[in-house]
Amino acid sequence: MQRPIHSLAPAKQRPISQACAVIAAMLATMSAANAGTLPQGGQFAAGTGSIATSGSALTVNQSTARGIIDWNSFSIGSGNQVTFNNGNGATLNRVTGGNASSILGSLSATGSLYVINPQGIVVGSTGVVTTGGRFVASTLDVDNSSFMNGGPLTLTGSSNQNVVNLGKIGSTQGDVFLVAAGKVENAGAISAPHGTAELAAGRQILLQDSSTGRQVFVQSGSKGTVLDSGVVAAAQVSLQAADGNVYALSGNHDAIRATGTATRDGHVWLVADTGTVELPQAITAANADGTGGAVDTVAGTLTFCGNCTPTVTAGTWTLTTPSYKIDGTAAAAFSRSLNAGTSIDVRTTGAAGSEGDINVISNLAWNGNASLALDAFRAVTLGSGKTIANTGGGNLTLRADATGIDNGGGVLSVGTIDWSKSTGIVAMYSDMNGTYVPGTLVGNSGWVKPALETGIVTQLTAYRLVNSVNDLQNVSQNLAGNYALGRDIDANGSAIMIGGAAFTGQFDGLGHVIDRPSTSTAGLFAQIGATGVVRNLGVTNSGISFGHCYADACTTGLLTQENDGLITRSHSTGALSFNDFGPGSTYSAGGLVGQNNGTIAQSWSSAGIRGMPDFSGGPGSGDLGGLVADNNGVITQSYATGDISGGGWAFVGGLAGRSNGTITQSFSTGAVSGGGGSYWYGPGGGAGGLIGAGTGGGGNDYWNAQTSGMATDGGGVPAQNGLTTAQMSDPASFAGWDFSAAGAWVMPAGSTFPQLRWQAAPTAGSGSSATSSPLL
Repeated sequence: MQRPIHSLAPAKQRPISQACAVIAAMLATMSAANAGTLPQGGQFAAGTGSIATSGSALTVNQSTARGIIDWNSFSIGSGNQVTFNNGNGATLNRVTGGNASSILGSLSATGSLYVINPQGIVVGSTGVVTTGGRFVASTLDVDNSSFMNGGPLTLTGSSNQNVVNLGKIGSTQGDVFLVAAGKVENAGAISAPHGTAELAAGRQILLQDSSTGRQVFVQSGSKGTVLDSGVVAAAQVSLQAADGNVYALSGNHDAIRATGTATRDGHVWLVADTGTVELPQAITAANADGTGGAVDTVAGTLTFCGNCTPTVTAGTWTLTTPSYKIDGTAAAAFSRSLNAGTSIDVRTTGAAGSEGDINVISNLAWNGNASLALDAFRAVTLGSGKTIANTGGGNLTLRADATGIDNGGGVLSVGTIDWSKSTGIVAMYSDMNGTYVPGTLVGNSGWVKPALETGIVTQLTAYRLVNSVNDLQNVSQNLAGNYALGRDIDANGSAIMIGGAAFTGQFDGLGHVIDRPSTSTAGLFAQIGATGVVRNLGVTNSGISFGHCYADACTTGLLTQENDGLITRSHSTGALSFNDFGPGSTYSAGGLVGQNNGTIAQSWSSAGIRGMPDFSGGPGSGDLGGLVADNNGVITQSYATGDISGGGWAFVGGLAGRSNGTITQSFSTGAVSGGGGSYWYGPGGGAGGLIGAGTGGGGNDYWNAQTSGMATDGGGVPAQNGLTTAQMSDPASFAGWDFSAAGAWVMPAGSTFPQLRWQAAPTAGSGSSATSSPLL
């Protein structure tokens, strides 16, 4: 007679050796009771097929793609075999009797196999499960029609019993899911090299198809436990218990290994939102191409197994918890993982009534290029006499008020940050109204600035977080300060402008945008000075409108009127319009910048610019450019997509209205019209696909003459460089351009024009790539 699976004490209360002993004793009893056993009383409740028993073997031949079989019992004795010939289809096996299922023999299927038994399921140490598709073992039930129709499934039920694996479960092409409200335990081996292996405890669980990420989600908790003391190897791995606990306790090397596939990155999730996650000796996540994968740990409480010091080997390891104290055990685990090349991001949420602080109370040091980020809901503190240090090229980020809610969070250090032997950078972010105490900061006297496009100009930098319109206004009180945008900001119609004088500090948008849907005559920054840096920032839905400009010089851009410093990885969207150009007026309008005397790198604008002539009879003069009105500096790897039109004496260019500086590796895609008498009275001005007038173009610049309507360019580009659409889609048309793996250009499949490599893999603040044929 079969016996129900007995409940085991949580691993935190019962040592893993004792837990295994209890399971072994239980299975010994079940093994004796189930000797010679095969599933009994099977009847197709949906779909069709046959069930046949011969000696110690049972075979199911399913003739429909999906089928449901109700069984009185579903156990397999040691040495017995159960085979499902279900093609590439799926079979749901539901146990209606009162006994648990014990799999001590062999269970196989050509397709997917579901075993549902509210009394519990155990795969014994001699049990082997092999499927071609998905394998699901669950104590929670599913609706018949939902299963037969395919698609997402919701598993629910009142059972508190367990699913335990002590044997071997493998899917050659699919996934392995073990689901229960009580306990889900793996003390054996699970393999799903082309899919996900997911263990989940909850009262209601969503199971869905995904070729790229998790497929099992706990929607309602049960305070259940997920315990892994065996080996799990799959493309992706997930252990989740929502309001319960996750214990990954194996001392085996690479107890949890995510190997990735061509379509799935190697990824491991350990999730117990309000419970405890206890980490194992080793977790490995790697992509199929050998690059590092990802590990995500979400827990109410995060602990480490006994006296072991885990090593996480991956590209990134993200830990999310209400508050966190980095003590000696955690610091040792972090150091080992960082030394293995894994970048770590610790994030606190302030949940469950905690303050959301991160406190470093132990020394933490590592070698190499991996990075450490401490992102606190409120404050980050470094304890007295404690040191964080790197030897190599690792970066360190200490961020308070990580959600950007102006909670007064600060960075407080009475220890030492030692980057004297590192080429990496240190960034410290405090709320605008928070406290910043730097402690002892030691930099590398031989530090060299990284690539121009990064915009990084100092090795160790403290920033004030800008989270509101009020914070933006306060930037003007110290134009030499260092600031970072903590979140997207809606200016709510305010024509906020930073400065009056030149901004000479650093402003890092961190990939956020300032939505500025107001109509004004000025950009966000009045002027960016020679030492000023603006990076990773978007200014969106911005509008600028002028009427008469007469004898005044009207120069403007959506980001700034004048740039004398560095703008990188920034963008703008919106519109600029001029209703009347008065006699003798000088007007210059750029989608991003009015006048550029500095450097603009890897930036773009989609802003449209529309200028109308003066109906009083006098011509206006000036420059209109999709990115920059007047360029006297450097523009590199940048582009504009807005349509530009102007009249009278205007010089109109898709990228720059007029250029006396340098333009390299840049393009525009917008339609260009006007200039040089495109309206009825204007005898002067000019228009060009890339540049309206001046210099900056060269022999290796090209544009689409077919779509632009521009047979010439005003920046010195040879006329023969005007290409047809067919020529634009052929890399061979672009002499001197580098389309190699390390080059600046790529030709995406199906594209009718080249793109900059950074567009194909956008960085923070770079925005989306252009979608129409450019004028290059």
